[in-house]
Amino acid sequence: MKLRTLLGDQPVVRALKRGDLRSPGLDFDFADVKVPNTAFKRVVRDLEFDLAELAIVTFLLARAHGKPLSLLPAVVSARFQHPFLVCNAERRKLAPAGLAGRRVGLRSYSVTTAVWIQSVLADDFGVPLERVKWVAFEEPHVAEYREPPSVARAPAGKDMVSMLLEGSLDAAIVGERPSDPRLVPVIPDPEAAAKAWHERTGAIQVNHMLVVKDALVNERPGAADALMHLFSESKRAAGLPPPNALDMNPVGVEANRRNLEVAIDCVHRLGMIPRRFGVEELLA
Repeated sequence: MKLRTLLGDQPVVRALKRGDLRSPGLDFDFADVKVPNTAFKRVVRDLEFDLAELAIVTFLLARAHGKPLSLLPAVVSARFQHPFLVCNAERRKLAPAGLAGRRVGLRSYSVTTAVWIQSVLADDFGVPLERVKWVAFEEPHVAEYREPPSVARAPAGKDMVSMLLEGSLDAAIVGERPSDPRLVPVIPDPEAAAKAWHERTGAIQVNHMLVVKDALVNERPGAADALMHLFSESKRAAGLPPPNALDMNPVGVEANRRNLEVAIDCVHRLGMIPRRFGVEELLA
């Protein structure tokens, strides 16, 4: 069986993508996509891929709207998102408490980085999220999802960082740490804040996990186990996690149970899904 597959180039999947690892009866047709999140709409709208990495919030929204996709408990990428809410210190340095009534840019309201940061702002800093003027530059990956009234669409053709530098945005949730020294984190000492969050919740902030089409696991009941084994071997080949480092690519149900419970609770409390899913009901 040849699986239409969407995977990025993260170290954890590199051996699998190079073809160093094989499983009898499975072959992979890797999509030529350099940045996987640019194809997430194809995953959840067109159901184009048998196997894909997918942002956890996008997956939860897709399941809430009946998309025939299931989760493999394997984390392709995770990071603590605290440093990625930034402001232009040259114009106005903001603290989290000062975000109410401000214009905050984000790629899309329901992208995973933005959702984790919204949760942190509400839970750890008491920010009233409904009073923030969110400015989204893209529509949601899941077409059926409806953004709250506090979300406006950015003018066509505008760039988020440029708007932040010129002052038409007060802050922005960015995908990577900006190189411009004027752009500084809104959350004070974000590394310490992330450490405190991890110690309090017992979780990591999952970004992308593996998902499969339900049709695949229905037709090939052993496929999910085979794919999990390949991912584990690819992780081992990459030497992950490094010695004495936190495992940011956990594999297995129990290794990810707490991570998933915290993610599900976060998305539910923000009103994006109608109920708290049980971990097992999401799994292939």
